[in-house]
Amino acid sequence: MTPNEHALPPLTLVLGGARSGKSRWAEDQIAAGFETHWSGALYLATAEPGDEEMAARIAEHQARRGERWETVECPIGLPRTILEHTQAGRPLLVDCLTLWLSNLMLSDRDVAAMSAALLGTLNGPPGPVVLVSNEVGLGIVPETALGRRFRDAQGRLNQQVAAIADRVVFLAAGLPLVLKDGKPSGNGIGS
Repeated sequence: MTPNEHALPPLTLVLGGARSGKSRWAEDQIAAGFETHWSGALYLATAEPGDEEMAARIAEHQARRGERWETVECPIGLPRTILEHTQAGRPLLVDCLTLWLSNLMLSDRDVAAMSAALLGTLNGPPGPVVLVSNEVGLGIVPETALGRRFRDAQGRLNQQVAAIADRVVFLAAGLPLVLKDGKPSGNGIGS
């Protein structure tokens, strides 16, 4: 095994639908390097346990990570938290951008300003960052105006992050499809 076999690119975006396996895949990519490349990782959790079902999902995620993961809860202040906790040689996993964006919208925050702050934070972090996000544009058109605003905002955010990411992976049925593997491209402005 070479020293860089489990090295991560500076910025990875992992996309997929609900229960597509995206979070587990992202965790596994980081955990693969625990023995040879790094001693632990930081998990930035954006979910809030609003009901029993969501609390159970959060508990499931926590149980499978194990003790090599430090968890920091950041339902709103993601850009600041990334700045405060990113370190060279220690991967950081953000799970997930979708819940973060939902939290912003439901708390009536300035989504454009917060998204711009996030993108600025992601340009050149000192350690590898892996972001998980839902691909929400493959389903039916949401019935409500709020649902349509959310779908559009999530699509724009995904495009912007993908444009600056070094690697973009799409998960379907637990299977990864690499959409981008190389240098960032584009201007990061989605329509």
